[in-house]
Amino acid sequence: MLYSLFDYLHRVLDFPGAGVFRYISFRAFAATIASLLIAAIFGKRIINLLRNLQIGESIRDLGLQGQMQKKGTPTMGGFIILASLLIPVLLFARLDNVYIILLIITTVWTGMIGFADDYIKVFKKDKEGLKGRFKIVGQVGLGLIVGLILYYNDNVVVREYIGSAGEYMDVAKLTTTVPFMKGNEIDYGILGNLLPDSLAWLPYVFICTFIITAVSNGANITDGIDGLAAGTSAIIVLTLAIFAYLSGNKIFAEYLNIMLIPNSGEMVIFCAAFLGACIGFLWYNAYPAQVFMGDTGSLMLGGVIATLSLALRKELLIPVLCGIFLIENISVMLQVGYFKYQKKKRGIEYARENRLFLMSPLHHHYQKKGYHEAKIVARFWIVGIILAVLCLVTLKLR
Repeated sequence: MLYSLFDYLHRVLDFPGAGVFRYISFRAFAATIASLLIAAIFGKRIINLLRNLQIGESIRDLGLQGQMQKKGTPTMGGFIILASLLIPVLLFARLDNVYIILLIITTVWTGMIGFADDYIKVFKKDKEGLKGRFKIVGQVGLGLIVGLILYYNDNVVVREYIGSAGEYMDVAKLTTTVPFMKGNEIDYGILGNLLPDSLAWLPYVFICTFIITAVSNGANITDGIDGLAAGTSAIIVLTLAIFAYLSGNKIFAEYLNIMLIPNSGEMVIFCAAFLGACIGFLWYNAYPAQVFMGDTGSLMLGGVIATLSLALRKELLIPVLCGIFLIENISVMLQVGYFKYQKKKRGIEYARENRLFLMSPLHHHYQKKGYHEAKIVARFWIVGIILAVLCLVTLKLR
């Protein structure tokens, strides 16, 4: 909104200083500050409102240290993140940009799925929340939207620098980056070539759906102790913001010999607002948490990260960049698979007494081992930072 206003003031009225809104760096800084202020000013009010509405977390006793003290802590605090993210984006980003539109849709869509899940848990007193099949339907619907827009929209363009010609050339828009490889680009379009033209979009939409479902569920599982999901997501999105800035800047793209994605630089503003929202939420969610984000926040975090990665052609980096989400997911699958195997082979009593982990997801395993949750979160953040640095190294290491 403000971009259009200041663009008019600059071009038509030649208003002093209005031209600064043309710069992504300025608007990203402004979006970060705005999101932090919104979280700081309205966060406490939202928490008090949730408390007055008796929207508290119901805790199942799992024998974890300090667990029962959290009973009644307000949940659905993801609204703090949503407000702190969407308002700055609407104010400072270009709302005619296809990537910004796509990210806003993703934010609202996944936020609604999470809200439905939390609403059923809190108000309907159903601990299972939204049925799994309905979650899957919602995530598949979002995968269709993201995949079809990236596949068909004319404003989604990928270019490659041709050194000998000294210029950029458009390449297939489904081209993506393969990390740690020289000549590190592949085209998903070859999968569509195996199908009739009317169904050529299907493989790419399937890939988008799979990634969005996996990452959003990974973020949801990671949101188990104070500050873990929000802090990890902030690290991931800061890394994606750097990729967005470099991929959208012709000079840096040429210097680093990476794909140029026109208009992708606008996603930096979204990432900046996302980063500010996560940090602002951490003010209330860090140990001991005054509020939990609930599925309203956690599903949204994962969905946005997945969509950003797809738009920036960095989805193949997700196993590294979102390594914390991945290992949390894998720990649950291994625990369940190992339990079923031992139950079938040696009986249920043996399976109960000989689990692969003391408890899953992995952060609960370390809680069972006696680590304080604040230490677990800090160490997971450190691992997340190491993984983020490794992803940035792929810009030159091929």
